Amino acid sequence: MRRSLYCGLVTPEHVGDDLTLCGWVDRRRDHGGVIFIDLRDREGVVQVVFDPDNAAAFHLADGVRSEYVLWVRGKVRSRSTETINEAMATGQIELYAYDLEILNRAQTPPFQLDQYVNVGEEVRLKYRYMDLRRPEMQKNLKLRSDVTNSVRNFLIEEGFLDIETPVMTRATPEGARDYVIPSRIYQGQFFAMPQSPQLFKQLLMVAGCDRYFQIAKCFRDEDLRADRQPEFTQIDIEASFIDQEDILKLGEALISDIFRKHLSVELGEFPRMSYADAISKYGSDKPDLRIPLELVDLKDLLRDVQFKVFSGPANDPKSRVSALKIPGGAELSRKKIDEYTEFVAIYGARGLAWIKVNDIDTGVKGMQSPIIKFIGEQTTLAIMDRLNAENGDIVFFGADSHKIVSEALGALRCRIAADMKLYVTDWAPIWIVDFPMFEALEDGSLTPLHHPFTLPSCGLDELSHEPSKCLSEAYDIVINGYELGGGSIRIHDLKMQEVVFDILKIEKEEQREKFGFLLDALQFGAPPHGGIAIGLDRLMMLLIQKDSIRDVIAFPKTQSASCLMTDAPSHIDINQLSDLGIQVRRFSDQ
Repeated sequence: MRRSLYCGLVTPEHVGDDLTLCGWVDRRRDHGGVIFIDLRDREGVVQVVFDPDNAAAFHLADGVRSEYVLWVRGKVRSRSTETINEAMATGQIELYAYDLEILNRAQTPPFQLDQYVNVGEEVRLKYRYMDLRRPEMQKNLKLRSDVTNSVRNFLIEEGFLDIETPVMTRATPEGARDYVIPSRIYQGQFFAMPQSPQLFKQLLMVAGCDRYFQIAKCFRDEDLRADRQPEFTQIDIEASFIDQEDILKLGEALISDIFRKHLSVELGEFPRMSYADAISKYGSDKPDLRIPLELVDLKDLLRDVQFKVFSGPANDPKSRVSALKIPGGAELSRKKIDEYTEFVAIYGARGLAWIKVNDIDTGVKGMQSPIIKFIGEQTTLAIMDRLNAENGDIVFFGADSHKIVSEALGALRCRIAADMKLYVTDWAPIWIVDFPMFEALEDGSLTPLHHPFTLPSCGLDELSHEPSKCLSEAYDIVINGYELGGGSIRIHDLKMQEVVFDILKIEKEEQREKFGFLLDALQFGAPPHGGIAIGLDRLMMLLIQKDSIRDVIAFPKTQSASCLMTDAPSHIDINQLSDLGIQVRRFSDQ
């Protein structure tokens, strides 16, 4: 049954050769007593011809249907000029078959397996093994394989060691998001599946491994989005005796190498932007810089207006009043503006004020808006001057808490750019740096913006006395508005790590219980170290220019974290639960 070649790799150079091919029936056609079968495998499709001169093979081919699995032997020949198919990679040749074996028959597929498939994602995931036969999905999986191979080659050439870390460990600081594994031997105790290999890769640095990487499986029990999955894969990197600039250069070189090799795209140098500037200008710490629109703050212009919707936030240090100017947006209909008003409500905005600029030279008479009478002519003109507004523009306003305005206008900026096709480049990478070390919760306590092992940019005294003002040695890589990865320089000094835990109000006993092994390791000559984790699934999604990582994962979960194909998660047999010392209580039993 040995095949000579993949179907999609047959070329005019094979004309005259006897070949054996295997694959699935992509399409069958019967033309005037001659049967044509397009035979498909992972590399593509080739046309196979059966005619009555080879009676046995022709008879079998007559009974073949879509998705049958075939073994075919024949001779490669050139197609006639009028039958060449330029749309096929193998369109200049065909296989004239003289032997055929049906290896397996198939029922009618649940959906059409071609590029024009138009079926719901639930059906695709239910029959994922069929969906993966589609050329598009085969191409995606092959690209993923090629990219991971490139990553390994790149990092190994840079002196990194490929080292595996455990997938059964203890709960992380974000334990509420862990998937847990009960222990049969230690009943009542549980392993946790890692949300990242964070602590283990730090321990590898203490161990002297110096440069580590891993294509790591990670697990997180959280609400899902199109670019999130409960199990995901990241390119995990850690190195010793480096600083932030070293990691940024390495990450930039790795991503640039991938884009160059697999998309023939030169990304150029990645600009750097502080977290504060990203929030101020774009309302997001993952700004899409393909869009030439920025938020402009207006607090100083609106503090004294009678319109309390604006003056209230303008006089509140925890609030924000900002504007977003859309060139050419004056053409937007009232219906579209209402749609955008509903859109920003998702982010907590209680409305969306706007001004259309029809004729800037005539002052407010050349503007259209329900709010001008409330903020006054002088203030309106001052706003237009600050925004450099021109005829045909529309200006949207946000006035609320800093978080709501930033998120609402930041998201609106991206939504309008997509609707109006305002992108000025295909690719826009950027590093976001200078993140705050902590963020405040509603109760006034502090939580790490990244994780508690991130090195503060300040010294111990400043950290101890003004932790809320401290920045960190953390960084994110963003491309086209997607956070592709993030990392930090780590704390390698025991005293510094203990101070951070104290600020987070992690008691000494809890520190020892959760992180005792790390604290012990820091006492034995931990080198300065840091790293980055790049989301492989999200990277692949960007490379194929799709909006869902489910298109680049062989067997993904749904947005509700279930597998429709295997019907997982599922109930466990009561005897197995008994062995684990577990009794299930259902909500209805409580």
